[in-house]
Amino acid sequence: MNKLVEKKIDGELISPVLPDEIKNYLIDIDGTICCDIPNEEPERMAIAKLYPDALETLNKWYKQGHYVTFFTSRVEEHRVVTEVWLKENGFNYHGLLMGKPRGGNYHWVDNHIVRATRFDGKFTDLVEKEVSIQVFKS
Repeated sequence: MNKLVEKKIDGELISPVLPDEIKNYLIDIDGTICCDIPNEEPERMAIAKLYPDALETLNKWYKQGHYVTFFTSRVEEHRVVTEVWLKENGFNYHGLLMGKPRGGNYHWVDNHIVRATRFDGKFTDLVEKEVSIQVFKS
């Protein structure tokens, strides 16, 4: 079932968007759903220690109809071991994106809302605002 909604601005078709109630989760793997394993030690990827609360939460989101896509710094040559590990550990997901830049300190700029920074058609200096964000319950 396609949940994307067609949109137009000034009569021109733009990229479709999800309804507000459906989230598009991009989830890191190493250090987020399992122990942190660098690309330099791929032999550990097949036996990574699962974080059970991640499995429960992500599968709940998936069941609720949200999109779950893993976005990892693992490289393409690690795709098969990663897919096998996700399946063996019971993760439901829609996609797996390999090759996320390494190093952290991410700042995402996009024309769609992102729970970090939203690009709104013009690059300017970023300013700080007080906003409400979603965080995991401790």
